[in-house]
Amino acid sequence: MEDSSFSSTDFHTICDKLADLDDDLGKIIHEHGYPPLWSRQPGFATLVHIILEQQVSLASARAALDKLVKQIGTVTPSKLLALTDEELKDCYFSRQKIVYTRALAAHVLEGRLRPDAFDRLSNEEIRRELTAVKGIGQWTVDVYLMMVLHRCDLFPLGDIALINSTKTVKNLPVTASREEIALMANNWQPYRTVAAFLLWHAYIIRRGMKVAPYP
Repeated sequence: MEDSSFSSTDFHTICDKLADLDDDLGKIIHEHGYPPLWSRQPGFATLVHIILEQQVSLASARAALDKLVKQIGTVTPSKLLALTDEELKDCYFSRQKIVYTRALAAHVLEGRLRPDAFDRLSNEEIRRELTAVKGIGQWTVDVYLMMVLHRCDLFPLGDIALINSTKTVKNLPVTASREEIALMANNWQPYRTVAAFLLWHAYIIRRGMKVAPYP
């Protein structure tokens, strides 16, 4: 089941199953409605965007992506590699993220990574291929699996917003460890991804955030 995917056809049904299982998740739907079915386009450009989102705000990452698109149009490995470090810095790329996105572009151009084939691979196969790229860790892989491929049963413990929302929604102490939260999240198997969507939904609304649609 962990490698299964959900879609618009069964997304609300899964939300309802989780609401029946967990009153706190049900309260999110009751108070705020269903979460968006966040979706991103498969491929290189989305992986670049997720790398840009590492350890910064969504707004900052989107600003960098938008500046990159303005500079080169469609984001492709060859176009990104053709930019100088200074040009990438002008697109708000940090020194680290220049290194990481160049490494990603090289892997794709050299055929060592084929994002277009991911829908035919298991979660672990995808994780193995992506983490071979410098700068791509477990969080980046989880976000791709969850928001691009809509795999059912991921819960990224490295996501600060998700951890904080879980503590708030489940009324946990601020000192609750990620290990404790992981054990709690096991109760939402095999739909931990959808539980995470609900928790992100609550976090975004509680903070009055505006999240731009994904390109």
